[in-house]
Amino acid sequence: MKIEVHGLNAWFKANHALRNVSLSVPENTVLAIIGPSGCGKSTFVRCINRMHELVPGARQSGKVLVDGQDLHARRVDPVDLRRRVGMVFQRPNPFPTMSIFDNVVSGLKLNGIGGDYPKLAEKSLREAALWDEVKDRLQHSALSLSGGQQQRLCIARALAIEPEVLLMDEPASALDPIATAKIEELIRELRESLTIVIVTHNMQQAARVSDATAFFYMGELIEHGPTEKIFTNPRETRTEDYVTGKFG
Repeated sequence: MKIEVHGLNAWFKANHALRNVSLSVPENTVLAIIGPSGCGKSTFVRCINRMHELVPGARQSGKVLVDGQDLHARRVDPVDLRRRVGMVFQRPNPFPTMSIFDNVVSGLKLNGIGGDYPKLAEKSLREAALWDEVKDRLQHSALSLSGGQQQRLCIARALAIEPEVLLMDEPASALDPIATAKIEELIRELRESLTIVIVTHNMQQAARVSDATAFFYMGELIEHGPTEKIFTNPRETRTEDYVTGKFG
């Protein structure tokens, strides 16, 4: 298993945001996390790369393993972990003062990874399906790109440091349908070399891109299984009510 989560609890001060969550994600698969707002979806993915602990007053218990390694073991460097477990956020967040090129290679420089930057930037931009659109304006500001292009630039930036896992927190929620389709196509291509966990509000998107789906409600993992089963024959009534639109 690429990712294993055992008995994960998370708190924001007194708010118990995740309650005893356990699940596993096989290598080179896509797991979709669905559920209504405030049910713990984003907190769950932030626990996987230890970003949750950066929030003042936040804490967690339980175990998160990547390749069998406990992420909270003393010898684990959180910076190195976040290199292996990349993250793409809901809103595109390119570095505004940097060019397109500098955005892509920023993670490499930050992590002290040398190499042929132009070549590495091209590779990452190709992987993010953006190269053909930006190859003639690499020195332009990242803010000159459209929202969908900026999100793919953020994906390229995450891919440049060659993570093994990519966490995506509603990566298409701020995008139009055409840009969303490109991000979904990208997810399908990237699963050949990565393990992906995507938080999404969009049921159709979860059905289109994921191998497995986990339904969260009020901080609890209600059901987790093959995506087709979750959407066509769920075990739990609450799951069925959510995926059929009775609440959410």
